[in-house]
Amino acid sequence: MRPAILQPRGQAPFPDPAQCDDEGLVAVGGDLSPARLLNAYESGIFPWYNENYPPLWWCPNPRAILQASDLHISRSMRRVLRSCDYEVTWNAAFGKVIRHCAVDRAEGTWILPEVVAAYELLHRQGHAHSIEVWRGGALVGGLYGVQRGGLFAAESMFHRATNMSKVALLYCSISVTRAGIGLFDVQFLTPHLASLGAGEISRDEYLSRVRAERNRQVDLSRLTVRSPID
Repeated sequence: MRPAILQPRGQAPFPDPAQCDDEGLVAVGGDLSPARLLNAYESGIFPWYNENYPPLWWCPNPRAILQASDLHISRSMRRVLRSCDYEVTWNAAFGKVIRHCAVDRAEGTWILPEVVAAYELLHRQGHAHSIEVWRGGALVGGLYGVQRGGLFAAESMFHRATNMSKVALLYCSISVTRAGIGLFDVQFLTPHLASLGAGEISRDEYLSRVRAERNRQVDLSRLTVRSPID
């Protein structure tokens, strides 16, 4: 199936991502309005594109997920988690987290100013969340993502000190799972994610799980952060 062409401020729905090739380009164009973004995540689709390109909407096959039951925490990482030199918070600095995620990336970034503005609006509406890791009052790691019911789609993470993005991811995975999230999406499997226990499932299975989770009632607004080694 060829990617659909979406008009800015249009109302056309996304095509069925199950009909795309494995690379997963579902659609081109459209906008980053809250309605469009939320419809994308509810359909198993996420935006990812570069500067000077229109929005590109993806649902690759396979998809990477991180199940709390599969977390792999090495001995060295357990020592980091047991240390008392950091603090973890929830939704305390969303704007700072997404901006940190956008800079100092050798491969470039898709988190352009319009993307930052769009996800900050989702955050104000209660649909996007961040987890922050602090040391000595400085933000040294974090992660942000989008929630639709029992789905949490992790979008990006960063670190300014060794292992602090891992701390953010591990805390986020265990905390949202204990709050009721049933599907923790990490999009693509990387060696970094695989080392923490992430794995791949087929796109068909992923889409089936999204449909099962997206309408569940899960409140992350007052989430209590939990240590993955408690």
